[in-house]
Amino acid sequence: MAKILVNAQAPDFTLPDVQGVPITLMDFREKAVVYLVLNRGFS
Repeated sequence: MAKILVNAQAPDFTLPDVQGVPITLMDFREKAVVYLVLNRGFS
């Protein structure tokens, strides 16, 4: 997997929202700021 660089444009991806509807990053490009949080879990 390629490294993601600081201040680089994010690659396009699709993930399900909380209702299971697919959301694609490209749908928001130049329209909104997108924050993606990946929780690793609690231990």
